[in-house]
Amino acid sequence: MITVFGEGRGFRVVWLLEEMGLAYRLRPVDLLAGVENDPEYLAINPAGFIPAIRDGEVTMVESIAIMEYLIARYGPTPLAPDPHDPAFAAYQQFLHLGEAGLAGSMYFVVVSRNLAPEAERRNWGARKALEVFESRLGLVTRQLARSPYLAGDSFTAADISVTYALEFAQRSGCFALGEAEQAYVARTSGRDAYRRAMETCHATRAWAAEAARR
Repeated sequence: MITVFGEGRGFRVVWLLEEMGLAYRLRPVDLLAGVENDPEYLAINPAGFIPAIRDGEVTMVESIAIMEYLIARYGPTPLAPDPHDPAFAAYQQFLHLGEAGLAGSMYFVVVSRNLAPEAERRNWGARKALEVFESRLGLVTRQLARSPYLAGDSFTAADISVTYALEFAQRSGCFALGEAEQAYVARTSGRDAYRRAMETCHATRAWAAEAARR
């Protein structure tokens, strides 16, 4: 049984597991309560961030690395094109762009605007991070003008990666998606596996509902 620790970016992992039909359990990690109060989790990931997984003797952190591990360990799956497939290059690019270019940079915007002292909420670093997010989003927008999904005509794990980042930006109230991105998120989030992941991830579902009311 695969154990997923924590939601947040762990939603990517849960969604992937649902798409692949793999058995798992979700073990909540409450960062707001203070991860220092969760010694069991700190034994899994001493750095204290989420998500992490335990799969038998394997322990891993970093959502994209976890996704690649699960695909390699339990594939093949149509969620990852074969390296000889023409779609493979775009798949790899957007799988990693979803974190390195989008969610990673948006994180600094979100924490600055929500956690920093009032006078520091629009600091230089946060503004630069938003510029990075917007520039990388341009690559997504350009790709969506060519195809319905980021690796072409078929849904892949790259779409899980990027959809999480776009929903993170939108739900946090730090960025408004354009029409093309909204239509794309509607396509990807309409999948049965996404809905099952949302049913499992109670904190993510509550966050989405709260954001929809704003």
